[in-house]
Amino acid sequence: MSLLSDPTLLGHVDDYLNLGKEADASDIHLSVSSPPTCRRYGSLLPMWENAPKFTANDTEALVKGFLDEQQWQRLLDQGDVDFAYNNASGRFRTSVVRQRLGYDLAFRIITSKLRTLDELGMPNQLKLLTQFHNGLVLVTGPMGSGKTTTLAALVQEINLHRGDHIITLEEPIEYIIPSARCQVTQREVHTHTKSFAAALRGALREDPDVIMVGEMRDLETIQLAISASETGHLVLGTLHTSNAPRTLDRLLDVFPADQRDQIRMMVSESLRGIVSQQLVPRADGMGRAVAMEIMLNSPAIGNVIREAKTFMLPGIIQTGKKAGMILMDESVAELYRQGIITAEEALYRAENKTEMRIVIGA
Repeated sequence: MSLLSDPTLLGHVDDYLNLGKEADASDIHLSVSSPPTCRRYGSLLPMWENAPKFTANDTEALVKGFLDEQQWQRLLDQGDVDFAYNNASGRFRTSVVRQRLGYDLAFRIITSKLRTLDELGMPNQLKLLTQFHNGLVLVTGPMGSGKTTTLAALVQEINLHRGDHIITLEEPIEYIIPSARCQVTQREVHTHTKSFAAALRGALREDPDVIMVGEMRDLETIQLAISASETGHLVLGTLHTSNAPRTLDRLLDVFPADQRDQIRMMVSESLRGIVSQQLVPRADGMGRAVAMEIMLNSPAIGNVIREAKTFMLPGIIQTGKKAGMILMDESVAELYRQGIITAEEALYRAENKTEMRIVIGA
């Protein structure tokens, strides 16, 4: 990819963001000792050939050129700052960090159009998860796997078809969700509240029906989310885990050992489903396709959670196809069979590589 032939650096972050959008990139990286770089269809590439590397002075000038006074002070105090940045070309999830060599900037391009589950081509099982009036729904996957897009679509499904109060807690707010049939309240961590845990405690006093937690990253937030899901609220949240067993292990392992039996019991009853996803480069080079694992709670799954036997979950998911469940490897294999992804990508993404080699005939 070569967007420019000019060997000189550009003057403002907006110049790089505009170039990234033109190239259909998902992320832009402006880092000390590296040339301007963007992620396109999953691969990290220089934004143009022969671009010089940033010096510490270059990235500091970029940072000072677009941070406001409050953000700059937070960067000085904490060493990092995350927020949503807007310019004439769109909206960007922004992270600025201080590292050994200077300041690094990373931008995630936020698609401004809020898409529904149907527009995203999501399976109907996801709509079923929006019809519960209490419980816990988790959307998981690695960074950049589209979790936020899926979560926003789930919220929009509720917004369009129910008459509830939805509160979203995000860092930062990415998709703007105008109230439709529901009243939607969106709060941004560090801008409108100190932390996810503080926002979640506050949300419970605001008469919510549905609470969306952008990231369940610590014990207090997870504990509050599980409690809220048990007391008449539908809680939607995300974790950086790759499949259902790892998600449940991560959820439970944050608790002290003497609390885990009680938490397993609570989760076994309140969990509605886990959706794990990853984005896989398409064989035709035109973007990425979503591979998705879906686990819906059932008596068998609840029993496995209570008995701390999460290693048995893949087998239960595999036999739960009629209920709408699917393993990640089955989803990846189906994308390969349809010619959407290559054999190399299917094998690379597979959990069970031996079985995937049989699928691709390797």
